[in-house]
Amino acid sequence: MEKKIGFIGCGKMAQAIIGGILKNGLVSHHEMISSARTKETLHKVEEKYAIHTTHSNKEVARSAEVIFLAVPPNDHKEVIDEIKGEVNEHSIIVTIAAGITLHDIEKYFERNVMAVRTMPNTPSLVGEGMSVLSSNQYINEEKLSKVIRIFSAIGKVEVVDESLMDGIPAISGSSPAYVFLFIEALADGAVKDGIPRDTAYKLGAQAVLGAAKMVLESGKNPGMLKDEVCTPGGATIDAVSKLEETGFRSSVLTAMKACSEKVRSL
Repeated sequence: MEKKIGFIGCGKMAQAIIGGILKNGLVSHHEMISSARTKETLHKVEEKYAIHTTHSNKEVARSAEVIFLAVPPNDHKEVIDEIKGEVNEHSIIVTIAAGITLHDIEKYFERNVMAVRTMPNTPSLVGEGMSVLSSNQYINEEKLSKVIRIFSAIGKVEVVDESLMDGIPAISGSSPAYVFLFIEALADGAVKDGIPRDTAYKLGAQAVLGAAKMVLESGKNPGMLKDEVCTPGGATIDAVSKLEETGFRSSVLTAMKACSEKVRSL
């Protein structure tokens, strides 16, 4: 039976996408297929999602209309060398790996293929992902819309020119790690004030979640929202002042620069 969506590799991100697809009813269990290297992963995926699994990457390539390359960047050439003779001209190739360009995909296939480069992030695991997409010249609006619908099942989606993609990991791909570090620091500060750690994590995480929602829904920029919390002469502006003194913003910018430079070196 022809499958609509296939995954070559089935790690956490691929499983998040599979779960979102099924939860939103984009396709049925029977219209999906995934390959993986280990029996353990195949068994886990088949048991959890009730989709067809296989050790054969070629089987996925032959049967799927949208083919996700959910493998590490360094494995892309090897995998494409294996499957390029099986992929038909109507299939869409989707990579979720940092640093793999649309040109890389076309070069490895040694022919024109419809390709989409994407950068999802780990909040996709809870349906609050931020996925950024760019496509090559062989993708029309209808085909791109299919891929957008898939990623919309796990969160928000933005389409950008590929020239911007190397900067995306720093702002949305890797940034959940910065936020986790920030929440942990907030919790440490609360524990220092005598608040139990479990409560501290909940308070810090909910504050970050609520603040993010205000940015997305209020129509105000973060600077305006920050000013609204800072009462003149109050405790919040004292705290913000200390963050500025200790290089909070510059630390974030330095971290993002390091992330982007690493992506460009892959």
